[in-house]
Amino acid sequence: MRSFLLFFTVLFGLCLTVSAQKQPRRKVTQSVVKQGICGVVRVKRGNYMPSPDSPRQNSTGMPVEREVLIFPLLNKSQVEAGENGFVNSVGDAKPVKTIKSGKDGTFCVSLPVGQYTVMVREETGLYANLSDSKNNIFPVNVQKNKSVTVTVDITHQAVF
Repeated sequence: MRSFLLFFTVLFGLCLTVSAQKQPRRKVTQSVVKQGICGVVRVKRGNYMPSPDSPRQNSTGMPVEREVLIFPLLNKSQVEAGENGFVNSVGDAKPVKTIKSGKDGTFCVSLPVGQYTVMVREETGLYANLSDSKNNIFPVNVQKNKSVTVTVDITHQAVF
């Protein structure tokens, strides 16, 4: 009888261990980040020109893993701009946060209230293809107790 109880005790313990190991790692989601920036990084390649002969499939792009850098708000006058959305140099500016997007392209980062610039690191350098009317590079305004959702489209290999 003792060996029978010992067997079931060990078996039960193994089941608990295996089930604990199979628990997925918790992803940081927008609901967890109460104040900051969440988003998705997508890459677009190829011809996106409208054409009745060849409708575009997957016009939203493909989610990708990239290093996402969050800087204090940067203006084009503060950086050395390259071509096609690339930034050759940000001078003395340092990112306040750096995070890697997941395989599904998503990222989320907690930040204090403020204005920020979002860039991604490509093999050839930093990339941000958006700016506002004041030439601020990919500006994002984080407000108190709010999470801002952004989409970073990497389009330097696409034609529109």
